Amino acid sequence: MTAVLELEGITKIYRSGDAEIRALQDVSLRIDRGDSLAILGPSGSGKSTLLHLLGCLDQPTTGRYLLDGRDVARLDRDELAAIRNDTIGFVFQGFNLLPRASALENVELPLVYAREPISREQRRRRALQALERVGLIHRAAHLPNELSGGQQQRVAIARALVPGPAVLLADEPTGNLDTRTGEDIMALFRQFHADGLTLVMVTHEQAIADHCRRQVVMRDGRILRDSVPERGRRDAHRAAGEPAVARAAQ
Repeated sequence: MTAVLELEGITKIYRSGDAEIRALQDVSLRIDRGDSLAILGPSGSGKSTLLHLLGCLDQPTTGRYLLDGRDVARLDRDELAAIRNDTIGFVFQGFNLLPRASALENVELPLVYAREPISREQRRRRALQALERVGLIHRAAHLPNELSGGQQQRVAIARALVPGPAVLLADEPTGNLDTRTGEDIMALFRQFHADGLTLVMVTHEQAIADHCRRQVVMRDGRILRDSVPERGRRDAHRAAGEPAVARAAQ
């Protein structure tokens, strides 16, 4: 397998006056292309800091981060911006949708900032395809406040997928959703992973983590355990995965 994300001896230190907070301590982690990984741990364990580093939203204090074999520390601002827009998709707990833009316009947004110019017609077509993929094309013209929480998260997922990223990073993607809607969202993630997308997800819920092949448990900025539970081993041998859930009315 080819490593798409690789951390080597990563430490992240935040300073506030004379205080020093070690958010990450000597973290090494390899994520192969096509893997699905859940990062678990209590509040303050460093899991969100780790996800932000993987997404090039922050930089380590010491250590090395390789993305597709490239040392992230050697990339300039434009190259990092291109990675965040084209290579890595983000899904957050709070959805982060523009309130005065329709679902379609929200999904189109990453394509506006694409490195290669994309015509308005192409943007619209790709955004509609992404909404269809998450079972929400019939709500394309609706504003976020006209959508349920589950539908808003589906729009956020479509927005993350529309540039065609190789990696999807999700920070507590079901945290604002009820249990049934959260399960529907995870069914979508499982389908995208079955289609070849690399998935890395932060969660504090074991039931959500169980949807991933691999689980990393953190505490006090360190990795305590990196394992593949029995369910993950079974899923690794399944050929095509499960059909996506398209219960868009949730």
